[in-house]
Amino acid sequence: MTRHLETTIASFPIAGVFTISRGSRTMAEVIICSISERGVTGRGECVPYKRYGETLESVEAQIRAERDFLVDAGSRHELLKRMKPGAARNAIDCALWDLESKLAQVPVARAIGVEPAQPLVTAYTISLAEPEAMAEQAHHHRRRPLLKVKLGTADDESRIQAIRNGAPDTRLIVDANEGWTPDNLERHLAIAAECGVELIEQPLPAGNDSLLGHIKRSVAICADESVHLAVDLEHLRGRYDAVNIKLDKAGGLTEALAMRQEAERLGFAVMVGCMVGSSLAMAPAVLLAQGARYVDLDGPLLLARDCADPLRYDGSLVYPPDRALWG
Repeated sequence: MTRHLETTIASFPIAGVFTISRGSRTMAEVIICSISERGVTGRGECVPYKRYGETLESVEAQIRAERDFLVDAGSRHELLKRMKPGAARNAIDCALWDLESKLAQVPVARAIGVEPAQPLVTAYTISLAEPEAMAEQAHHHRRRPLLKVKLGTADDESRIQAIRNGAPDTRLIVDANEGWTPDNLERHLAIAAECGVELIEQPLPAGNDSLLGHIKRSVAICADESVHLAVDLEHLRGRYDAVNIKLDKAGGLTEALAMRQEAERLGFAVMVGCMVGSSLAMAPAVLLAQGARYVDLDGPLLLARDCADPLRYDGSLVYPPDRALWG
C-alpha cells in the first residue's frame, strides 16, 4: 500500500513580540507534513530555525524530496539514515509516528511506555527586553511555578536581578542563547546563584564552550545549541549538567527518545524544550517529557491563536494530547 505526502505552511500570530538575543518575531511560521495511507492521515509539525541555516523554503524542499521514499513505505528508522537531523526530518518522523499509531490503533504513549501520560508543569518564557520591562513581565506571571528568562546581553546582571525582584518566589531558569562571553561568564553565574536561579541554558556559543569544563559554579548548566543527537552527549560530560532535547534539533521523536535514554544513562538531567510552534508541534514533546526534570513546552501559550484540537493548558499545567490532535 502506497502513501501520499503533503506539506502545508502555516502561520500563527504571537501574542505580542517574542525576543531573544538573536532577534524578534511576531509570527510563528511552521510547516505541517501530512502522510496518508489507507484513508488515514498522520501529521507532524516543524519550525525551521535560522540559527541552523533553515528556511521555510529549504525545509519544505527537504520534506518533498523524500516523497518517493515515503510512497514506498520507508520506515522511521530508515529515515534516520537518509536525512540529517533538523526540522524537516522532525516533521516527517512525527507524521509517521501519528500515522502508525492510527493504523495500529495503539496510542503513541503506550508504544513508548508512558501510558497513562500525565499533565506536566511547563516553564513560561519571559522575552528579552530592558530590565524594567522584564521585571514587569515577571511580576505579571509571578504566580507561575517556573519562569524561563531570555538573556544574552553584556548586562544580564541587571536583568536577572530585575526578574527576581519581580517574581521573588518563582523558580527561575535563564537562557543566554549563546550570548555570554568568557569575560562576563563567571560574573553572570555568580549573580544567577545569588538570585536563586536553578538552571542556565547555553551560556557560551556552541563549539566554544570548553571553558565550562574548567570553572567552578553553583548553578547547573544546560546544553541547548551544543547538543542535537545522542552521539553528541559523551563529549559534553564535565561541561554541562543537563541537556535540552528539542524535536526540531534531534530530527524527530525517534532520535529524541534515544537521546533521552542516553542522557539519563550518562547522568544528565533532562529538559524537553521547544521552538515557538502550535500544539501540534508540542504534542509529541509532551509524551517525550513524561518524568523529565524540566519541561519547557509553552509554545502555544505564547500564541494569539493555536491550531485545531489544541493541547489543554491550565495555567502552567499542560495535559497530554487528545488523539484528535496527535498520537
